[in-house]
Amino acid sequence: MKLNLGNFIEAYQMGADTVLMAGGVGPCRFGYYAQVQREILKDLGYNLDLIVLEPPRGHMDDLLNQLRRLKAKASWKDVIQASRLAWKKLKAVEAIERAAHKARPRALVPAQVNRLQRSAIALVDEASDTRSIDEAVSGYKRDLLMLTKRPNGVQDGKEPPVRVGIVGEIYMVLEPFANQNLEEMLGELGAEVDRSIFLSDWAFHHIFLDALRIKKGGSVKEAARPYLRHFVGGEGLESVGNTVLYANKGFDGVIQVMPFTCMPEIVAQSILVKVSKDLDIPVLHLTLDEHSGEAGLQTRLEAFVDLLRWRRRQKGVRS
Repeated sequence: MKLNLGNFIEAYQMGADTVLMAGGVGPCRFGYYAQVQREILKDLGYNLDLIVLEPPRGHMDDLLNQLRRLKAKASWKDVIQASRLAWKKLKAVEAIERAAHKARPRALVPAQVNRLQRSAIALVDEASDTRSIDEAVSGYKRDLLMLTKRPNGVQDGKEPPVRVGIVGEIYMVLEPFANQNLEEMLGELGAEVDRSIFLSDWAFHHIFLDALRIKKGGSVKEAARPYLRHFVGGEGLESVGNTVLYANKGFDGVIQVMPFTCMPEIVAQSILVKVSKDLDIPVLHLTLDEHSGEAGLQTRLEAFVDLLRWRRRQKGVRS
C-alpha cells in the first residue's frame, strides 16, 4: 500500500490528475487500499481523481461506468485502439521477461542480459505501433542468442541451471523494485526462473472471464485441493496449487514472495511446509517490506541455490 501511495504522489508531481486503481474482494486487505489511499491523498492536499476498477463478478454495468469516467472525452474508438496497443505492449514485455529467464543463467555474462532486457523494454515503451513492438522483441531475442552462444560451440563446463518456481502475492512477484530484483539475482546465480503469475493472464481471468461469468481452468485449484480447498484471499490458494504443480514438473525448488503481514500468503506459508515435506521440494519463504536489505536477500538466495545444486548432485549419485 505504501509503494502504491508513493507511486501516486510521484505521478501527481509529474502532472497526473487521475489514478486508476484495482479493487479487491474477500479476506485480502487489498480491497481497502483505495479507500485508505484516497483519504491520505486528500489529507496531504493532492487533488487526484481515484478511479477504482472492482472485479466485475458478472456485473458489467459497474465496470463500464468506471471506464466511462476514465475515458472522459475520448471516443470509444480511440479507447479501443489505445487498449489494443497497451495489451500488445504488455504481451511484448512479458515475452521479453520470459526470454530473459531462460537466457540469464546460460549467458557468459548474465549482467549483459539485464542491460539488453531494459533496452528492449524501453523500445517497447516508446513504440507507437504494433510493427515497432514486434521489431523490438525480435531484435532482442536475436541479441540474446549471441549472449548465450559459446565460442566455436565449446561448452564451458557449467552445470545445467537449477529450475526455481516463483509463487506469492501478485505485486511482490511482478514488481522488481518491490522484490529487490529477485529474478535477476537468481539468474546471475545460475537459476532458471519460472514465474507463476503474469499480468496478462491475471487480467484475462479476473476481468474478462469474470465479467462474462466464465470460470477459469481448475488445474491450479485441483493441485491445491489435497492441502487447501477454499479461497483464502489474494493468491493464497494459487501459491499452494502452483507449488504442487512445480513439484510435479520436476522443478528443483520454489520461492514464495509476500509483503509483510499478508494474510492470504501467511495461510499459504503454513500449508507449504507440508507440501514441501510431502513432495520433497525445498520452499524458501521471503517476507519483504521497506526494512528488507539487498545483502541479506542475496545471502539467502545464494544458500538456497547451493542447496538445490547439492540436492541435484545427490539424486544423480543415487540414480
